[in-house]
Amino acid sequence: MKRSRFSEEQIIAILKSQESGVATADVCREHGISSATFYKWKAKFGGLEVSDARKLKALEDENAKLKKLLAEQMLDNAMLRAVNQKRYVYIYIELRY
Repeated sequence: MKRSRFSEEQIIAILKSQESGVATADVCREHGISSATFYKWKAKFGGLEVSDARKLKALEDENAKLKKLLAEQMLDNAMLRAVNQKRYVYIYIELRY
Protein backbone atom coordinates (compact mmCIF):
# COMPACT_ATOMS: atom_id res chain seq x y z
CA MET A 1 0.00 0.00 0.00
CA LYS A 2 1.31 3.45 -0.90
CA ARG A 3 2.41 5.58 2.03
CA SER A 4 0.89 9.04 2.37
CA ARG A 5 3.19 11.98 1.84
CA PHE A 6 1.48 13.64 4.80
CA SER A 7 1.93 12.61 8.42
CA GLU A 8 -1.00 12.27 10.77
CA GLU A 9 -0.09 15.60 12.40
CA GLN A 10 -0.11 17.36 9.03
CA ILE A 11 -3.46 15.78 8.09
CA ILE A 12 -5.02 16.97 11.36
CA ALA A 13 -3.62 20.47 10.76
CA ILE A 14 -5.19 20.49 7.29
CA LEU A 15 -8.55 19.40 8.71
CA LYS A 16 -8.33 22.07 11.44
CA SER A 17 -7.67 24.77 8.85
CA GLN A 18 -10.86 23.78 7.03
CA GLU A 19 -12.82 23.75 10.30
CA SER A 20 -11.62 27.28 11.05
CA GLY A 21 -13.56 28.62 8.08
CA VAL A 22 -11.42 28.17 4.96
CA ALA A 23 -13.30 26.64 2.04
CA THR A 24 -12.66 22.96 1.38
CA ALA A 25 -11.72 23.59 -2.25
CA ASP A 26 -9.13 26.18 -1.18
CA VAL A 27 -7.58 23.83 1.38
CA CYS A 28 -7.40 21.03 -1.20
CA ARG A 29 -5.82 23.28 -3.80
CA GLU A 30 -3.31 24.71 -1.31
CA HIS A 31 -2.06 21.29 -0.23
CA GLY A 32 -2.38 19.54 -3.60
CA ILE A 33 -4.93 16.92 -2.60
CA SER A 34 -8.25 15.91 -4.09
CA SER A 35 -11.55 16.51 -2.35
CA ALA A 36 -12.05 12.74 -2.13
CA THR A 37 -8.79 12.44 -0.20
CA PHE A 38 -9.83 15.30 2.06
CA TYR A 39 -13.16 13.69 2.91
CA LYS A 40 -11.50 10.29 3.41
CA TRP A 41 -9.13 11.92 5.91
CA LYS A 42 -12.04 13.69 7.55
CA ALA A 43 -13.84 10.37 8.02
CA LYS A 44 -10.74 8.81 9.58
CA PHE A 45 -9.19 11.69 11.53
CA GLY A 46 -12.13 14.07 12.02
CA GLY A 47 -12.36 15.19 15.64
CA LEU A 48 -8.98 13.75 16.62
CA GLU A 49 -6.18 15.66 18.26
CA VAL A 50 -2.52 15.00 17.45
CA SER A 51 -2.03 12.91 20.61
CA ASP A 52 -5.08 10.81 19.73
CA ALA A 53 -3.70 10.21 16.23
CA ARG A 54 -0.38 9.06 17.69
CA LYS A 55 -2.20 6.64 19.99
CA LEU A 56 -4.27 5.37 17.05
CA LYS A 57 -1.13 4.78 15.00
CA ALA A 58 0.55 2.94 17.90
CA LEU A 59 -2.51 0.73 18.35
CA GLU A 60 -2.66 -0.04 14.62
CA ASP A 61 1.04 -1.02 14.65
CA GLU A 62 0.57 -3.24 17.70
CA ASN A 63 -2.49 -4.84 16.13
CA ALA A 64 -0.53 -5.63 12.96
CA LYS A 65 2.25 -7.26 15.00
CA LEU A 66 -0.25 -9.34 16.95
CA LYS A 67 -1.99 -10.48 13.77
CA LYS A 68 1.37 -11.55 12.34
CA LEU A 69 2.23 -13.49 15.51
CA LEU A 70 -1.17 -15.19 15.45
CA ALA A 71 -0.77 -16.20 11.82
CA GLU A 72 2.68 -17.64 12.49
CA GLN A 73 1.39 -19.57 15.52
CA MET A 74 -1.54 -20.98 13.52
CA LEU A 75 0.88 -22.06 10.78
CA ASP A 76 3.10 -23.79 13.35
CA ASN A 77 0.09 -25.58 14.84
CA ALA A 78 -1.06 -26.76 11.42
CA MET A 79 2.42 -28.04 10.62
CA LEU A 80 2.65 -29.92 13.94
CA ARG A 81 -0.78 -31.48 13.37
CA ALA A 82 0.28 -32.67 9.92
CA VAL A 83 3.49 -34.18 11.28
CA ASN A 84 1.61 -35.78 14.15
CA GLN A 85 -0.97 -37.36 11.81
CA LYS A 86 1.77 -38.80 9.59
CA ARG A 87 3.48 -40.29 12.65
CA TYR A 88 0.25 -42.02 13.75
CA VAL A 89 -0.27 -43.44 10.27
CA TYR A 90 3.31 -44.72 10.24
CA ILE A 91 2.94 -46.33 13.72
CA TYR A 92 -0.37 -47.90 12.72
CA ILE A 93 1.20 -49.42 9.60
CA GLU A 94 4.12 -50.83 11.62
CA LEU A 95 1.81 -52.37 14.23
CA ARG A 96 -0.38 -53.88 11.60
CA TYR A 97 2.44 -55.78 9.89
